[in-house]
Amino acid sequence: MGVASERGAAFVVLLDPDKESVGGLSGKIETFQKAGVDAFFVGGSLVHSANVEDVIWKIKSSTTLPVVGFPGSLNQISRHLDAVLYLSVVSGRNADMLFGRHVYVAPIIKQLGIEPIPTAYMLVESGLLTTAQYLNNSLPLPRSKPDMAAATALAAEMMGMKLLYLEGGSGAKEPVPTSLIQAVAQTCESPIAVGGGLTTPNQVRERVEAGASIVVVGNAIEANGGESFIREMAAAAHTR
Repeated sequence: MGVASERGAAFVVLLDPDKESVGGLSGKIETFQKAGVDAFFVGGSLVHSANVEDVIWKIKSSTTLPVVGFPGSLNQISRHLDAVLYLSVVSGRNADMLFGRHVYVAPIIKQLGIEPIPTAYMLVESGLLTTAQYLNNSLPLPRSKPDMAAATALAAEMMGMKLLYLEGGSGAKEPVPTSLIQAVAQTCESPIAVGGGLTTPNQVRERVEAGASIVVVGNAIEANGGESFIREMAAAAHTR
């Protein structure tokens, strides 16, 4: 059964290159580190910025923590990344997102020497149409069907996926239900990442207790980016 470590779950901050200024990143990253962040995911469903490479380089040069790509498109792959989530959207039936763009980017990842992390990405119904759902052209998993989420995750695990990612989507109205996380944790051995719609320490703590090994927060950090808030969120993730 997938469970968190003795320290709880890893607390990861998701940084969107479209929303980051290269000039202000060093101080921001330092604040995150002091507050107890464990790693950084970099990327977004829709990135228009022409300086993605500069943003990723600045993040990497400002921290000793892992910097992992969370790409929504091929232009978000950078040689400065430590690893990349090699995402397959297994909750939907869009062939291009299941196994399509992967063919184009695989040689690039290999040439750059970036570690690929085979990731089963599962969008979960969150109360509104999210950017990820719209761009992936995929129906999300129903919030009220934990057995469906567990079966989907198990199938992905059997196919060799190393990380199971339950995601409400950027700007999700509601976070992934704990019932879905529990169902997946009780069925699968692989680590579970949970993101989307998490805005309070209590929400984070509940999802760690349900079985999340990694908690990912993005929009809430952008909205409440003070060190005390980040510290509370990180502490909630680290408490088992």
